[in-house]
Amino acid sequence: MAGSADRWRLMGLALGEIARRARNLATGSLRALLQPVRRQAPSRLIIAPQDLRTTDPTVAGDIYAGYFAFAGRVVQAQGRSPFEAAPPSRAWAEQLYSFGWLRHLRAADSALARANARALVDDFLASGHDRRGLAAEPTIVARRLIAFLTQSPLLLEGADHAFYRRLMKALGRSVSQLQRALAGGARGEERLTAAIALAYAGLCLDGYARLQRGVSRTLADELSRQILPDGGHVSRNPRVLIDLLADLLPLRQTYAARSVEPPAPLLRAIDRMMPMLRLFRHGDGSIALFNGMGGTAPDLIATLLVYDDARAQGMEHAPHSGYERLQAGGTVVIADTGGPPPAAFSGEAHAGCLSFELTAGFCRIVVNCGAPRGTGPVPIATRSTAAHSTATVHDASSCHFAGAGDDLSLGARLGRWIGAPILSGPQDVPVSRKDEDGDVILVAAHDGYVQRFGIVHERRLRLAAGGEQLAGEDTFILIDPTPGMTDVTIRFHLHPSVRASRLQSGQAVMLLLPDGEAWTFEAEHVPLAIEESVFFAAPDGTRRTEQIVLSLDAAETHAVRWSFQRIGRHNSTDARRSAARPDEEPLPLRGI
Repeated sequence: MAGSADRWRLMGLALGEIARRARNLATGSLRALLQPVRRQAPSRLIIAPQDLRTTDPTVAGDIYAGYFAFAGRVVQAQGRSPFEAAPPSRAWAEQLYSFGWLRHLRAADSALARANARALVDDFLASGHDRRGLAAEPTIVARRLIAFLTQSPLLLEGADHAFYRRLMKALGRSVSQLQRALAGGARGEERLTAAIALAYAGLCLDGYARLQRGVSRTLADELSRQILPDGGHVSRNPRVLIDLLADLLPLRQTYAARSVEPPAPLLRAIDRMMPMLRLFRHGDGSIALFNGMGGTAPDLIATLLVYDDARAQGMEHAPHSGYERLQAGGTVVIADTGGPPPAAFSGEAHAGCLSFELTAGFCRIVVNCGAPRGTGPVPIATRSTAAHSTATVHDASSCHFAGAGDDLSLGARLGRWIGAPILSGPQDVPVSRKDEDGDVILVAAHDGYVQRFGIVHERRLRLAAGGEQLAGEDTFILIDPTPGMTDVTIRFHLHPSVRASRLQSGQAVMLLLPDGEAWTFEAEHVPLAIEESVFFAAPDGTRRTEQIVLSLDAAETHAVRWSFQRIGRHNSTDARRSAARPDEEPLPLRGI
């Protein structure tokens, strides 16, 4: 059950959302009265920005055949316009109306793909969807405006003058919609996305120089507000960082191509974000699964990093974003050492404080479950502490999500209306790190369980100088423990490519990596089990995997020590023999 403070916080968020929507409606109505009945459309397109996102020309064939596959759902249009079909999910409709899929048709580079793209855009504009409903929401309008600008060569090559004018009017209408959204109180990521789209429009459309100057100031303000000093986004979501860089890098190029001085905060934000992106990157090129991050498009990440002028090593200590990176001998550990983001930016944030991911070379070993790929609102279960490689107390998350746990309350109903932000969570997360004899030692703690259970969780990680061992210790400090609620579960979710088998000692697990390298996991004096888990971030969607689970009662066992140890390279037969050896001795735990 949510506490009274959480309920009041949720009520405040809901009332703020009501006020924002009312202000947006009033501003839109006032502008409609003051502006001319017919707003002049831009006369021409000056420049088409670059699109850095991944393309797949085979998708063009699917679209031409009437198959529209977005957000894990497929609609067969059966000869009709996809804009007449009933969307199978909100996420599917968002992607359809955003028109990011036009880049796949452009990649096909054929007259048929160009004609198909124009026909689909014409269908959309004729339907009037861009003036109402979901397709008229600011974030969707902004994404569509950027897509129409970046894919204008696809749409306009071979087009007649009538289509050209229809497209120009649609672009002008989108600009007006986004201006109203900014004036009416758009906030958070929505406001930044709208400012980026308007900055593109101001540079790419003829006669919009005044817009360009005004929106450059708005863009500078939002980047200064949302990009933290260490380069992370205020939401703490690595996916937002990737999306922003995919938009901001071409925008920087567009400023240069038009010989217009870009806002200084834009340049500084990109310079800070690049090292932060490297912090999240594992040896296989994937991005760590924290706070809403799902599957990685490795080619997009590689493309973004090409634009890193400094080509510098990624940062290892990000105190403002709340992340740490430990690296030695090809072994990488990335840890979440931050509290929840501000409520307005926490709609996808997870309760994963003190969780970590472990990679050896190109092989991921320990992961978090990650976020499902583009399937709409993220289920609370995937955001819970149990979906992360850390400790849970009494099967509860270290954060409280709006709408979770009390379905009949007014707070839960409001939570469903405004989304599921985090209402409360760890407030005090002290972090320290040091080098000792070449080893990297990280110590962090959080108070997310103090109010409900009277327990502080502290985690110590020690990565050996050669990367051959990660030793850990989880300590549970009892402040005023709640009787009967001191049971603790420590989870280590394994990547689906890792094969795990228990050794006969009972307190150790053999881990065979896909490159043939073998590691062991062992823990001291606590029950150990291998259980099923779910990995949401695989390229082909959700996959089964396994997790190592340690169980204890913090009232009786205040600390547990464990380690991951590289033992060499084995073939699968050797690994199975090792797992079956009855005289297997546990490897000694290195001091922390």
